[in-house]
Amino acid sequence: MPTAETIASSPAVPAIATRVFHRQLLHDLPVAVSGQGVRITDRSGRSYLDASGGAAVSCLGHGHPDVIAAMHVQIDRLAYAHTSFFTTEVAEELADLLIQTAPAGMSHAYFVSGGSEAVEAALKMARQYFVEIGQPQRRHFIARRQSYHGNTLGALAVGGNAWRRAQFEPLLIDVAHVAPCYEYRNRRTDESPEQYGQRLVEELSVVIQQLGPENVMAFVAETVGGATAGVLPPVPGYFRGVRELCDRHGILLILDEVMCGMGRTGTLHACEQEGVAPDLITIAKGLGGGYQPIGAVLAQARLVDVFRQGSGMFQHGHTYLGHAVACAAALAVQKVIHRDGLLGQVQSRGAVFHAQLHKAFGQHPHVGDIRGRGLFWGIELVADRATKQWFDPALKLHARIKKAAMAEGLMVYPMGGTVDGRCGDHVLLAPPFVCSESELAEIVSRLGRAIDACVPR
Repeated sequence: MPTAETIASSPAVPAIATRVFHRQLLHDLPVAVSGQGVRITDRSGRSYLDASGGAAVSCLGHGHPDVIAAMHVQIDRLAYAHTSFFTTEVAEELADLLIQTAPAGMSHAYFVSGGSEAVEAALKMARQYFVEIGQPQRRHFIARRQSYHGNTLGALAVGGNAWRRAQFEPLLIDVAHVAPCYEYRNRRTDESPEQYGQRLVEELSVVIQQLGPENVMAFVAETVGGATAGVLPPVPGYFRGVRELCDRHGILLILDEVMCGMGRTGTLHACEQEGVAPDLITIAKGLGGGYQPIGAVLAQARLVDVFRQGSGMFQHGHTYLGHAVACAAALAVQKVIHRDGLLGQVQSRGAVFHAQLHKAFGQHPHVGDIRGRGLFWGIELVADRATKQWFDPALKLHARIKKAAMAEGLMVYPMGGTVDGRCGDHVLLAPPFVCSESELAEIVSRLGRAIDACVPR
């Protein structure tokens, strides 16, 4: 067996030696020791260009001095106070800032420790809301296939990631799932994008009628689809149609912007580009930029008023709600984004990145689609461009590309099961908002080499 000394001197910790219960138990992992800007360095001194922000988390990159300083100040003042006893100045200030910039009608922020917790809380808010207004028969959620909403049981139930759901299926609540907004594969040649979106809304309407409109609590959707299907932007008018349908039947609209929100698509909230305001919106990743675990649910005033005038409480909670240091980190991240004009930079650099991706991969024989917004992009890989035929899942192409990219000193976020949970491969790219144009070009170049090294010839 390796000794402690040999483990400490190795650039990677062997899977058989680590005492950490890693999510992958058969793979050696390099040991990250430092991060600065858009790069992470491992124990051997090797640098990796972070082209995915981890999992679309590190919007300001690594080691941002303003965020670190704010965390130090808060730790020196107060690290933790349980929310059943106290609020904190920093939580109040963060909530004020988030509501000032939130979609219309939002009045309160409920702080949690991450995206799964945020979705779980939103589901419970929806249920309690209907209990409070005397409609306890509403018990159904409707969500979309090929979606991802988190790994807690409630979030996993509304999610449509077949692979993640499979073994836990007996533990999950029954949720109805409709088609995702997946234009590349599902829009017919005789449809405009708007007509395709209307067809999806009509499908949702049919399911609502099947369940009984009076029995449905909420429709849950990622505004821009995330990691499961590789960045799926909605077609024009789709979410306006969804919003109108939900309003017609008194159904809540819960938008999950854990991955696509907080500036990632070029506006603070992705739903701004759709012209809709949800009843509840979940945020996380880019909220705190990875400096501390934090997420939040932003809630409409009319929902909060029902709670206030009814039971006077939300029957839910966690130990680390509104953690002071996490709130300080998130507040600093958001202040930097506003102060440095990073939303505008995401738009301008996003346009550059889009052009670079299309130049490199637009005619690539094994790239079927390049899709996204801002600094949030997906590349879908195909065996044949003309037929859109995917690669054999047995190849595990996505895993090969991840390994090849790491060998190139590049972190990207590939995944399989793009099409239906089993077939298809894509690469998700979500570089930090502070990436330079030359760093974006470097991402494209390294990714090109990784893809070419892995696709069958």
